[in-house]
Amino acid sequence: MNLAIRENAKHRNEKLVISGNCHCPPSFRYSRLSMIRQTSRKYASAWEQRKLGEIADKVTEKNLDGNITEVLTNSAEYGVINQTEFFDHAVAKESNIAGYYVIAPGDFVYNPRISATAPVGPIRRNTLGIHGVMSPLYTVFRLTDAVDGTYLSHFFKTNGWHGFMKLEGNSGARSDRFSIGDATFFEMPIPVPSSSEQHAIGSFFSRLDDLITLHQRKRLSIRQRSPVWS
Repeated sequence: MNLAIRENAKHRNEKLVISGNCHCPPSFRYSRLSMIRQTSRKYASAWEQRKLGEIADKVTEKNLDGNITEVLTNSAEYGVINQTEFFDHAVAKESNIAGYYVIAPGDFVYNPRISATAPVGPIRRNTLGIHGVMSPLYTVFRLTDAVDGTYLSHFFKTNGWHGFMKLEGNSGARSDRFSIGDATFFEMPIPVPSSSEQHAIGSFFSRLDDLITLHQRKRLSIRQRSPVWS
């Protein structure tokens, strides 16, 4: 089944869930989260709502001893990646990174820089499996409760949290950066299903992401080999 067919099937199932005419697996309930919660009390009532500050803490540990030299950044398109890979050169100097926050594997990062694909800035998870340091311009937070990190990372790829940000924050003095205080940021409401449903949702969308990446690589490979696409 090609990607277009899979996407069409996914959207059809989303519509059925929203209309209440489908007893679909938990993963379908997650898509277009804000629409589902507004239109289906049956599903919304089963999901607990927690504040971000109840399930996560801001990371304030700084790289004071300079032992960590891997400087990371958070891109709306690529997620948390090595700064050198993203900019093609090192932006931060070693003498300056003592004041950078230490980010561990599994931590989340909010980048206030806005773009067409991230109108309030992106939140992405460190899935690199390494410790690094992150500019203090970013907000780094770590889960403290038994919430599935994979589920939460996929939630932050939706626009289900954008409404809160737009209501409570603003674009600030710089038009390319979103402004919101830490105390307000951690008041963000997070829908939390049961543990089993969180796992099912996270697993489903991780597999979907892998499938999309696979098809993108195949398409790129065909373009590179075929004179028709050159």
